[in-house]
Amino acid sequence: MISVKDFGATGNGATLDTAAINAAIEAAHHRGGGEVFLPEGRYLSFSIRLLSGVTLHLETGAVLIAADPAQHPGEYDPAEDNPFDLYQDFGHSHWHNSLIWAEDAEHIAIIGEGLIDGEGLTREGPGSQWKKQAGEFPLSMRGLSAEVMAELAPEVSAMKGLGNKSIALKNCRHVTLKDFTIKNGGHFALLATGVDDMTIEGLTVDTNRDGLDIDACRRVTIRHCRVNTPNDDAIVLKSSYALGEARACEDITVEGCTVSGYDLGTMLDGTYGRTQERSPDQDRVTGRIKIGTESNGGFTRIRVRDCRFERSRGLALETVDGGWIEDVMCENLTLTEITTAPIFLRVGARLRGPEGTTVGGIRKVTIRNLTATDILPDYCALIMGLPDSPIEDVALENISLTYRGGKTMAEVAPFTDDLPTAYPEPSMFGVTPAHGLWARHVKGLTLKDIRIATDRSDERPERVFHAVDIA
Repeated sequence: MISVKDFGATGNGATLDTAAINAAIEAAHHRGGGEVFLPEGRYLSFSIRLLSGVTLHLETGAVLIAADPAQHPGEYDPAEDNPFDLYQDFGHSHWHNSLIWAEDAEHIAIIGEGLIDGEGLTREGPGSQWKKQAGEFPLSMRGLSAEVMAELAPEVSAMKGLGNKSIALKNCRHVTLKDFTIKNGGHFALLATGVDDMTIEGLTVDTNRDGLDIDACRRVTIRHCRVNTPNDDAIVLKSSYALGEARACEDITVEGCTVSGYDLGTMLDGTYGRTQERSPDQDRVTGRIKIGTESNGGFTRIRVRDCRFERSRGLALETVDGGWIEDVMCENLTLTEITTAPIFLRVGARLRGPEGTTVGGIRKVTIRNLTATDILPDYCALIMGLPDSPIEDVALENISLTYRGGKTMAEVAPFTDDLPTAYPEPSMFGVTPAHGLWARHVKGLTLKDIRIATDRSDERPERVFHAVDIA
């Protein structure tokens, strides 16, 4: 074991310890690997590079603090060049501009009961450089001013010297992340892209944007994590084009996790605040488990089980960039105080990808043993395919949905079309024509033991189907 203090780290929270931490990691790496530990203390740092064979151990009482270039002398590693940055936003396209990053490393780990405090990171970043710009932002953001949009999606030049991720991993193998806490993690508390054989266990995350983003990864298990993200998704699988290929997310298991959208910081302090009503996209608070929206490479053999959603959006499976979602099992889920649709399956045709990208699809999905209560009445469960790309072979089994109710037929949004190029969110169609389940363009829908109730009377029918083949 190597202590960062042996390399000059102070742990006083005021002096930058970047050089000492990196020197300790390099020493362990050159010895063939080993454990680098941060004893109790407060370690202020810019970018830390994790190298093969090294375990970074945050001991109890250790706090790794992300430095702020506006307050401290220094800056984060520059965002590296990426010739494949056209089809996803800035945050997904770069890894080095992070508090901790690793590239092409193997047998690495971050463990311990310490805290990563991202107070000096930014949660913002530019959108993609894709010229079409269709489906770039949710329709719920249409009313925002140009000034607000510029703040949410700044120019690339504004990111110079800034860090926007707590942990970023690119093309790594055999990774373990265990037991530590992340507070205010920036754009991503974790961005893992092209990572194979990763275990994420026992993390506590209370952050100001995305929680755990698993992009084009294979053989990943996320278990017993608690992730609070009122402003964005908590645990999300993606398959972007950031590596220059349409690579799928494969063999992913999420189990025993709890996601939520309580007020920022109030999961950590135990008060579980509910004052924030809306996310930056102007829909209600987020905090869910989702597949998509970035979906060039698709998703296969995905398992989500024994998880809780609290004051969050519901389960979402979305493919809009050409990939396929298939062989998915979601079971034993408990949802409470749900802020949009409890279930949302969507095939779209944003097609943010290379020329010639065609519409993907969803098939072979089972959702069973799901109970959702106190659901916002505006949006029922939605299964929304396209006329030429229907969703296929979906089974809902032992599903109990209890909505708040109280809506009238006069409140239902007029249906115009299937909005194929729009950003996928349940709110995209407005107040839904059904209060329980709305399905369009589905081939092979199995419904078994479905129970739908409302706390107050609701004028809308329980179910509305269009071009749906009931299996």
